[in-house]
Amino acid sequence: MDYSKKGIENKQSYIKSTSRRLTSKFRVTLFRVCLIMAVVTVIICVYAGLGYIKGLIDSAPNITQIDVMPKGYTTKVYDSDGNVIEHLIGAHANREYVKISDIPKVVQDAFVSIEDERFYEHDGIDVRGIFRAFFSGIKGGEFSQGASTITQQLLKNQIFGGGSEKNFIDKLERKIQEQYLAIQLENKLDKDLILEYYLNTINLGAGTYGVQTASKRYFSKNVGELTLSEAAVIAAIAQLPSYHNPITNPERNEVRKNEVLRQMLKQGKCSQEEYDEAMADDVYSRIQTVNEEYTTKSYYSYFTDELIVQVMEDLQSELGYTQTQALDLIYSGGLRIITTQDSTIQRIVDEVVADESNYPEMGKSLWELTYALSIQKNDEDKTTIHYHSDDLLKYFKDYPDPDNLYVDTKDSKFSLLFTDKEDMQNKINEFKEAMMDEGDIILGEKIDMVIQPQVSFVVMDQHTGHVLAIVGGRGEKTGNRTLNRATDTKRQPGSTFKIVSTYLPALDSAGFTLASVIDDAGPYYYPGTNTEVSNWRSKKEYEGLSTIRKAIYDSMNIVTVKTLVEVTPNVGYDYLKKLGFTTLVESRTEPDGRVVSDINYPMALGGLTDGVTNLELTAAFAAIANKGLYIEPIFYTKILDHNGKVLLENEPEKEQVIKESTAWLLTNAMEDVVTIGTGKQLKLQAIDMPVAGKTGSTSDYNDLWFSGYTPYYTASVWGGFDHNRAQSERTYTRTIWRTIMERIHIEKGLEKKDFTMPDTIVSAKICTKSGKLAVEGLCDHYLGGNTVRVEYFAKGSEPRVKCDVHVKAHICTETNKLATEFCPNQKEAVYLNKTETGVTYDTPYILPKDKCTVHSHPGFNPPFDFNLPGNQNGNQNGNPNNGEENPPDNQEPPDNPENGNENGNQNGNVEDPNNSDGQNQNEDSNNFWSWFNP
Repeated sequence: MDYSKKGIENKQSYIKSTSRRLTSKFRVTLFRVCLIMAVVTVIICVYAGLGYIKGLIDSAPNITQIDVMPKGYTTKVYDSDGNVIEHLIGAHANREYVKISDIPKVVQDAFVSIEDERFYEHDGIDVRGIFRAFFSGIKGGEFSQGASTITQQLLKNQIFGGGSEKNFIDKLERKIQEQYLAIQLENKLDKDLILEYYLNTINLGAGTYGVQTASKRYFSKNVGELTLSEAAVIAAIAQLPSYHNPITNPERNEVRKNEVLRQMLKQGKCSQEEYDEAMADDVYSRIQTVNEEYTTKSYYSYFTDELIVQVMEDLQSELGYTQTQALDLIYSGGLRIITTQDSTIQRIVDEVVADESNYPEMGKSLWELTYALSIQKNDEDKTTIHYHSDDLLKYFKDYPDPDNLYVDTKDSKFSLLFTDKEDMQNKINEFKEAMMDEGDIILGEKIDMVIQPQVSFVVMDQHTGHVLAIVGGRGEKTGNRTLNRATDTKRQPGSTFKIVSTYLPALDSAGFTLASVIDDAGPYYYPGTNTEVSNWRSKKEYEGLSTIRKAIYDSMNIVTVKTLVEVTPNVGYDYLKKLGFTTLVESRTEPDGRVVSDINYPMALGGLTDGVTNLELTAAFAAIANKGLYIEPIFYTKILDHNGKVLLENEPEKEQVIKESTAWLLTNAMEDVVTIGTGKQLKLQAIDMPVAGKTGSTSDYNDLWFSGYTPYYTASVWGGFDHNRAQSERTYTRTIWRTIMERIHIEKGLEKKDFTMPDTIVSAKICTKSGKLAVEGLCDHYLGGNTVRVEYFAKGSEPRVKCDVHVKAHICTETNKLATEFCPNQKEAVYLNKTETGVTYDTPYILPKDKCTVHSHPGFNPPFDFNLPGNQNGNQNGNPNNGEENPPDNQEPPDNPENGNENGNQNGNVEDPNNSDGQNQNEDSNNFWSWFNP
């Protein structure tokens, strides 16, 4: 710097110069302008920020309209004794609500200590926590440390969808609204209620929500029983449920758990001794032990599957829910469903059905494959190709099957029915490898191997309509709401159907009695058709005059059809509808133009268009067991909502379908099925208890049935291949039914009691060849055997006239014709005065029509009297109308007499000719046909 006189003068001159003054003034002015602008900018930004925040606040949900109470609860299913048997869990609904008073202090303290240590001090937002998180972010360069209070977390979960924003701006907006609402919420709810909601809302890993469910999942105990270390484990999960899952990530959870314990010790929530004990506790070993109980994936039972269907239907029909609303309520509404299931009976049914020793051995039992494969090809168009079971069959069409592992078909030795699952899996792998090229992607694959034959079983309490137990299939259940053969599958019922389609209406309103006689003679055809009705025996043999009782216990087809002809199919159909059958077809036009209907004569033998379900068949037999009162089968009695209010009460529909006397007569006749008829194997052996029921089978034994009951329970069993296949082993269903019913009655401690006879029943001594009052000296001396028995009748229907078909006559022993007075050798015997339409078991004992011509004389008079007492009008058919002639057959020919039989057997049913249960009750049957030999 120049400090000379000249320099100083120049400096002074510069300072005083006009340019200098202008420059200085400009700079000052510019600074002032910039300062003002900065202030204005700050003010504008502040106002803009405040406006932005105000806008967010204004757009935030109204505190009076939001609900932070936990939503979505587990529905509990109870058996009839009040035991929980199932949990129905929807998305985010695996939650059991507990009051804060039931949550121990140690659990509350664990969460508060690690999640919001000043929870009881702040008013919804933790300012200190916010600044701590801010400065920590500045220092570390990452704003990862949270400052949300428990109140904010509750709002985030319940109002803001869990806070899953994808960018910073959205997250900031949510945070501002969350903090604003947190302050308001704290003014609305007290701290304990906020904490209660929070502890019941929080996601705690492994699909659990809330501390109660988490406690049961990890420690198999209620939350009120948790120790300090266990509480710390659960509290440690809250920050990152998957990352801190104590099952899959125990090491990570332990780090967080130890931090929880340190914070509790630091905040005075536990003592040093308690801390040390908790730190030393090997809590993760217990967690793994409990987890082993959950490793086996289980599905809803068949009972629960059908229960869900019924509840969903009732919610829609009774309360007006949509299907979506009904499903949401069932799986997430926290309902309490009180079912009709008897857990003891269900366990017995499950165990017996699961016992493979009850089924045909492998070879007669087979595995059946259903296969599907979808592949995305590695080509330019990414072509998708779908393969199915048929493609697998084509690929292995020429496989020689050297080990006989597959059931031969007419086209190949390889099929979808097989005995070795491992070998089939190898075949699938080979097929898959052949179909795929390098770079191809498998989009999906379905491999279902189902054991065959399958079964279904239903047990009901006939007095209440309660379904006590069901099983809808044999083998491992592989999913929820899968095929339920007890309730969904429609099968041909065979001879079991004779009772409900024919004999029930015949006895109830068509004038028939158990003593009514029908001639079992053939060949016989469905009226108006050329379709023959055959009895189930392998030989064409006919019983002749037979009572309705015998037709029931010996399962006689021709007699059954002839009976329905008299009853009429329309009457039978009307009764079936009253008995709850919903799968019957009144009339339907098929795609090929055929009109089909179940109102036809094959209905007598169970030949139906679609078939029936096990459940509905069981309910129909239960009506007979229940004195003729049909009660709709139900699976639940009551449904309570989450708050304990009754939502639905299930009162089944009831209708007196038949008279009590009819029910008892059918029961009495069906007792004979088990004692002397086709169902002798079904007689209970381990306990003395009466059983009534009816066997049934269909063409080629595709279906095997028994529906029966004791004085306590009604049950039905079905067995067969899902896709019809002839069965050579025909007794396994009977073994299953008998074993289950024996165990039920023994384990339930049920005392023997008989079916109660009503006072509307009377008895009479009748002849089984006429159905009329027996004549001493005739009916009991008949050549074919004693035909006298005591029969039961509904009061007023008992016979009033005597037998008119037995005749005592003298026969020439040389000619076997009616003797004349000149025949030197005669015998006196009782014969049938009957006109035969074909050869039957009666034929050898028919009264000869011709006189002996070898010993004839002009003045001969036959030494017998056709007009014996009881034969006033010569009626020979045994019709129950007290000697009147049978009414004429006015029935129109059926539109489709072959209706309902998938194999083309128009009879709709067969019985096993090789089964000892179905042997002919006539002791002379083996020698009968030799009578006709020369």
